[in-house]
Amino acid sequence: MPAKKRPLTKSGKPRKRKGVKLVPTTLKAGELLVEPQGPDEKQLVEQVESDGGSVLATYREPLGGHTQFLVALPIDAVEPTPFQRDVSDSHVRKLTLAMDRTRRYLDPIIVVRKDNGYFTPNGNHRLTALKELGAKTILALLIPEERVGYQILSLNIEKAHNLREKSLEVVRMYDELSKLDSGASEMDYSLEFEEAQLITLGMAYQQRGRFSGGAYQPVLKRVDSFLDEPFSKSTQERLRRAQVLLKLDDSVSEAVAKLKAKGLESPYLKAFVVARINPLRFIKGDVPSFHELFGTMLRRAGKIDAAKISNADLSRTGGAADED
Repeated sequence: MPAKKRPLTKSGKPRKRKGVKLVPTTLKAGELLVEPQGPDEKQLVEQVESDGGSVLATYREPLGGHTQFLVALPIDAVEPTPFQRDVSDSHVRKLTLAMDRTRRYLDPIIVVRKDNGYFTPNGNHRLTALKELGAKTILALLIPEERVGYQILSLNIEKAHNLREKSLEVVRMYDELSKLDSGASEMDYSLEFEEAQLITLGMAYQQRGRFSGGAYQPVLKRVDSFLDEPFSKSTQERLRRAQVLLKLDDSVSEAVAKLKAKGLESPYLKAFVVARINPLRFIKGDVPSFHELFGTMLRRAGKIDAAKISNADLSRTGGAADED
């Protein structure tokens, strides 16, 4: 079946996607290659060279016209950012075999310079594969602005996240930014965090690796929002919310155990219990606050009577919860 084409404007150009505000530069191919401008860019070139690397080209990217550098760096000078997801061994194995077969490295990673070294926010699998193969040098696109390193995670489509990986990645970033920019708020970094509930879920996953976050994600998404106060204060509230989630998960797990003891079996038992104690489906208009909603759900979870639940009730349950 052929792919569905995007609708065109009367001029024959593709229509913009909803929410996209970017107006790209009019730079042509011959205008992209430039020389370093200003003391900051010249200093960065000198730092790369003093680090044992080489600037192969200085150019302006065609969308925003920002200056970037194509560089060759000693591979030992590059590390993954501390907030991104863990490496997948199977993914690294595939990359290593592909590079071994082609004898080529074709996809530069992205790096930012920090503390006399280089962090990559989106190239950890390629970096690991090159190190396993014994390479001494890696090609990279060096971005001058450190903050862009956090934004670039939203461009990383190298490997799809599950909910647990994504939440942990976001909360690791949250920890880094709260140290780097403690006076800022979550609202200031909403682009980097993407969705507020991922912060709360991430803190819950940090405390309980096998936490069933997917069962609570749809509910949490309705009532969790970015906090407009300094990280020094919002961090404590996030920890408090994570504790509320874990406490609810304990109560839900107890209810699930009672249902199993009665002989009820389903892969969706936890989702069934969460749906049964969730009052949002009956609420029209404004939804309650986070603590009001989860306080209600916690009370309801403690009152579940397994004797009043049948296989017929389970059969009416919808599909599985989001992947953890």
